[in-house]
Amino acid sequence: MNGFHCIQQVALLVTVVGVLVVANAPNKALASNSASAFVHNVIYSNRIAIFSKSYCPYSLRAKHIFRELHEQPFVVELDLRDDGSHIQNVLLDLVGRRTVPQVFVNGKHIGGSDDLKTAVLSGQLQNLLSRS
Repeated sequence: MNGFHCIQQVALLVTVVGVLVVANAPNKALASNSASAFVHNVIYSNRIAIFSKSYCPYSLRAKHIFRELHEQPFVVELDLRDDGSHIQNVLLDLVGRRTVPQVFVNGKHIGGSDDLKTAVLSGQLQNLLSRS
């Protein structure tokens, strides 16, 4: 009878763990889908979008470049959001980088701060901005 009682306890434990795993799985999928939907919405709903961190010197430089051009980007400060790391994972899947800033103009990925500076110097950024 002692062995039977032990088997019942193990079966109950396995059932409880299974229920917990199943109950939590949709929430994780929703969080991931939600972050992905948010990122795509930001990129395609705004003329200029920057995924940034408020303390990052490269992010500050990117925002400064747009200020000098008298342009107002839509900025997502990842360090000020609960889902910032989820958004960075979406950016990794989307553009191959988790680093900030990540700059988009008219839905086109420009890249980080150095890429933005290069786009300004080459005239590519001004061309993209004039298309909207």
